[in-house]
Amino acid sequence: MQTSEILSVILRDYHPQADEMRSEVLASLSEPQKTLPCKFFYDAKGSLLFDAICELPEYYLTRTELGIMETHLGAMAAALGERLMLVEPGSGSSVKTRLLLEHLTEPVAYVPVDISREHLINAADRLNRQYPLLEVLPVCADFNQPFEVPTPARAAARTAVYFPGSTLGNFPPAQAIALLRHMRRLAGVGGALLVGIDLRKDKALLERAYDDAAGVTAVFNLNLLVRINRELDADFDLNRFHHRAVFNEKEGCIEMHLVSTTRQTVRVSGSRFEFKPGEYILSERSYKHTPEGFATLAARAGLKVEQQWTDDRRYFCIAYLTSAEDKT
Repeated sequence: MQTSEILSVILRDYHPQADEMRSEVLASLSEPQKTLPCKFFYDAKGSLLFDAICELPEYYLTRTELGIMETHLGAMAAALGERLMLVEPGSGSSVKTRLLLEHLTEPVAYVPVDISREHLINAADRLNRQYPLLEVLPVCADFNQPFEVPTPARAAARTAVYFPGSTLGNFPPAQAIALLRHMRRLAGVGGALLVGIDLRKDKALLERAYDDAAGVTAVFNLNLLVRINRELDADFDLNRFHHRAVFNEKEGCIEMHLVSTTRQTVRVSGSRFEFKPGEYILSERSYKHTPEGFATLAARAGLKVEQQWTDDRRYFCIAYLTSAEDKT
């Protein structure tokens, strides 16, 4: 771990090294069904593209989640309590976090955790300037891997992990349970989780959200290949791949594919990968839940759902959870 000063805050840097990225990419492309880890979407350009996706008319998730928050922020803040340290894995631009921070009573510290170093630095510095009484403690890390939560200068009454935006949906059930257990440990005894969950809905609506008319999501998906070309000495030809989003009924998830349009050979860090016409790389899965199904999933991670807030159309849900092992 490296520590460096960034403008007005200190960055704790656990960013994956090139060798780690290389080994994960090569292993994923060597599977019978070629995949790529979706966490590598988020270089500087990818993070900006995702921010643009959140503004698209087809991408209902962000607007709906913000609407739920604006309606129920008082109840959420009351549940989380006073003098809180808020930890946010995959923090991105921290847009929703600002709403939450403004309603919390005397929050002690905010710990944004993100794999995109430049994006994290800029967001953390903006927050530090906007909330001068709040200690901002950014951590550059893959939140699936071990990292140390910084200790704030002032003692917090409790720790809460904030995981908005349906990012949990990027993980199949077994991995989602493991991630929830990890978050429960981060929150510690007496801690809490506030988690965003995208709900099951019409297939056509889901597919439009991940394949917008303006093509921004397609650029975002293809940028993953641009990054691999740049950082891992690869030769993906972007003109020979196209973006596709489909709903997998059996798995209950949206899949994003990078589809090869021709027979071709791609080289990545000296390794060769053969593609047939129509063969695809699975670049992301986004699982959709029901409120009841999520509560069952959370219980398997040792968590209990204390409250759930949703919108009138039941498109999205925000859940407040505590450890099932904590004494009541």
